[in-house]
Amino acid sequence: MSGDICAHFRLERGDFRLDIDLELPARGIAVLFGPSGSGKTTCLRAMAGLERAPDGFFSIAGEVWQDEASGVFVPTHRRALGYVFQEASLFPHLSVERNMEFGQRRATNAAPHGELDTVADLLGIRALLKRRPDSLSGGERQRVAIARALLAAPRLLLMDEPLAALDLKRKREILPYLERLHDELAIPVIYVSHAPDEVARLADHLVLLEEGRVVASGPLCDTLARTDLPPAFADDAGVVIETTLSGNVADNLSQLEFADGTLHVGRRPEVPGSRLRCRIHARDVSVALERPRASSIVNILPATVSAVAATDTPGHVLVQMRVGGTPLLARITERSQRELEIAPGRTVWAQIKGVALLA
Repeated sequence: MSGDICAHFRLERGDFRLDIDLELPARGIAVLFGPSGSGKTTCLRAMAGLERAPDGFFSIAGEVWQDEASGVFVPTHRRALGYVFQEASLFPHLSVERNMEFGQRRATNAAPHGELDTVADLLGIRALLKRRPDSLSGGERQRVAIARALLAAPRLLLMDEPLAALDLKRKREILPYLERLHDELAIPVIYVSHAPDEVARLADHLVLLEEGRVVASGPLCDTLARTDLPPAFADDAGVVIETTLSGNVADNLSQLEFADGTLHVGRRPEVPGSRLRCRIHARDVSVALERPRASSIVNILPATVSAVAATDTPGHVLVQMRVGGTPLLARITERSQRELEIAPGRTVWAQIKGVALLA
């Protein structure tokens, strides 16, 4: 559709072939996820015009940047995009402020966050403006690189594994700023990653790539809940649920509301009304035919089985359920499935043993 990002690329590089057809929402963060060699970076480079697919097509919100059938190809330097690489690639002889001004000079029109001070505050780097890149941590350098990209007033922000070169401490430092970009920026972001935790925290839309092909694409929760994914994606099966903190309750617990139910977690410091993402792994969910009368498990929800699929783990199956309209996965043994007669349409109780807060 005209308001979407449309990408159709077919190209060959030696033994590798990229063959994708994608429509992505023109708002929020779309994550390209897959193992090394699956085509994530090649796809991103084609979107940027750094790789030219012989019969490619690429448009954003109706503005065509490539249409080989019509002889249209807008070179990279004329595309209103920002590109953040694994390495920050800042100019070492310039201060942080001068690096950011370089991005600002590329802007062809004003943007909602086009002012240098505004972007510096957004990314928490105002105190760094007079410093040189060699005096910054890896996380700080990457935040400056993101700021420089934003100051170019892009219509699209491309991020190629921006946390891959950082250690765990630096990743934890920068992730809250990426979440802040997600909440405060209207421009779409296409984000390449092979880290499941980044996908769970940041993605609105998820694209799974394998050997240059799209094996799944859709809203994050629905895509994660599929039972037909290749083993490379099913090993860490689980869902992500958007919740709202409704308040604290007895016994040091907080109550989270989602569209179709309620979850309880350890007491949270956020104020009521805060939005929180939860990740629930299939391995942390069991099923029962009747609601347990006495159980140490706090989160027990009524659900309906929608699918059962085999897994690569001998003796186990993956059960897809719906809590109202919200998908949920459970990994159980084949024996349990057989004895409980778990099949599509069966009403069960989902017992959630662990809820991970993604913040």
